[in-house]
Amino acid sequence: MLARDPSSRNSFGSLLSRAARQWRRAADIGLKPFDLTEACKDGTLTFKPDLAENVAQGDANYLAVLDEADAYALHNGLDLPEEPDARVIGSDPECMTNPVLRLNLADAGVRTIIWATGYSSDYSWLKVDAFDDQGRPKHQRGVSSEPGIYFLGLPWQSRRGSAFIWGVWHDAKHVADRIATQRRYLAYHAAAKAGGR
Repeated sequence: MLARDPSSRNSFGSLLSRAARQWRRAADIGLKPFDLTEACKDGTLTFKPDLAENVAQGDANYLAVLDEADAYALHNGLDLPEEPDARVIGSDPECMTNPVLRLNLADAGVRTIIWATGYSSDYSWLKVDAFDDQGRPKHQRGVSSEPGIYFLGLPWQSRRGSAFIWGVWHDAKHVADRIATQRRYLAYHAAAKAGGR
């Protein structure tokens, strides 16, 4: 098993383990992960049907990292405690066993989209002024230059871990805070305007 100091809350294996378990619990708190977006037409997004396969590959990669860490510890004679929970993947959530393949944004009440990019980026279908001459997002920590457009998972968005599942949370929190602040401002502005101020 992955060896680590049990008092350390920042070990790489512990971070990976928590990220894998938290992703599977995302649906329990109302998040709805989807697979790669194939297209958007007439307000309906379509998604690739291989979310479970992609997550299974990620799980295999995660377990391979643990195997490498265990082999390193064994090879170097490191006497470290095991962490059996690190290999507990957990059950597949509904979004994996019964994935959504089409989503009408208006019917679903979607007003904001946060893109978490994967292995490659192609924003050519997004017709907004939020990209530089090379097609890269113009943003400050994920907040786009285009109102209402946000980005997550970009390489070095704010730190080295920004593009990784175990590190994206820093940027996700920042983006969520900015969206909440913007909504409060808009609500205040609307209330002030309605009150004749």
